[in-house]
Amino acid sequence: MMGLLGSGLTLTAQIFFVTLVGALPLGVVVALCRMSRFKPLAWLAAFYISVLRGTPLMLQLMALMFVPYYLFGLQLGSDWKFWACDIGFVINYAAYFAEIYRSGIQSIPRGQYEAAEVLGYTRGQTFMRIVLPQVFKRILPSMGNEVITLVKDTSLAFVLGIMEMFTQAKAIAASQVSMTPYLVAAAIYWVCCLIIEFILRRAEKRLDYYHD
Repeated sequence: MMGLLGSGLTLTAQIFFVTLVGALPLGVVVALCRMSRFKPLAWLAAFYISVLRGTPLMLQLMALMFVPYYLFGLQLGSDWKFWACDIGFVINYAAYFAEIYRSGIQSIPRGQYEAAEVLGYTRGQTFMRIVLPQVFKRILPSMGNEVITLVKDTSLAFVLGIMEMFTQAKAIAASQVSMTPYLVAAAIYWVCCLIIEFILRRAEKRLDYYHD
């Protein structure tokens, strides 16, 4: 049992880390587009966020999996389910991260931008050296909540037939007619969330020198 759950945990971890690596920077791009003065770009970003946050992640995964075949007749092979899963998670979580970034950026007082301009900072320098460090501290609790949610959302990959940890637990429970695999999987999810919470608390303490 532990061997199968371990292989499932490997896939769960893969989905988790691929999502973070892709969604965190993409969320910044979407947030900046959402705040752009170029209205068509801002509207496009707002539409993207609305659709991705307003429809179930499970449905988005199924659309990415099956739409290429049913609409365009594309035969993408057995590996496509892994690509569809990664893409689906990345674009979904980027929408949530974008709104968190946007709220953090907009919470910075306008006076700080003006002061930086007086001191001769460019807009890029102002954002990277003054705004971004403060934003990161302010949004860390909200980002932490989303990251912990992501740990549990990885179980939705079952809809594409990916044998991540929840799917493995389900298969073992069915073969053994036992709830034990579910309990073990739940304990592993919980421990993973505890580890993330510990890391986030450490990060918050390291950022204590940024005071409002």
